[in-house]
Amino acid sequence: MKFLQPAFLLVLVFILSACNSNQRDSSHNPAVDINSGDECHLCGMFISRFPGPKGEAYVRGNPQAFKFCSTRDLFSYILQPDVKTIAKEIYVHDMGKTDWQKPASQANYFTDARTAYYVINQPLKGAMGHTIASFAKQQDAEAFIKKHGGKLLRFDDITLDIVADIQ
Repeated sequence: MKFLQPAFLLVLVFILSACNSNQRDSSHNPAVDINSGDECHLCGMFISRFPGPKGEAYVRGNPQAFKFCSTRDLFSYILQPDVKTIAKEIYVHDMGKTDWQKPASQANYFTDARTAYYVINQPLKGAMGHTIASFAKQQDAEAFIKKHGGKLLRFDDITLDIVADIQ
């Protein structure tokens, strides 16, 4: 019986420390501004020099936001099997609030990528050619489709195959 008490305490310490480390991982990281010298995490291009929606992502264990010159590059990164499981917050430009040719760089022009609406097969180009248009509101995405064409998708609909087929 005396042996069980220390063993129980040891197990309890492991459980509590695991809970504590999960608590640190559950902290919320906000969208951040895109600065003039920021480079794309995937391709290394200067982000602010290009039109179209940009993206940002946080991964578990890293407090820095990874920034992307296009939503195409963002999805190319976050959909990789080794990244998909560690991605935390993900943000995209709300193109219903900013200009396509010169998107605003402030954090308040970004929206949660997991709740956003997306338009693929649309004619406008981003940093890496055609890209995925992103919107916080469904009605903004539908208005964009009426004007430019394209197909409406949600976050979970986007796959690496879809990203690879964007031309």
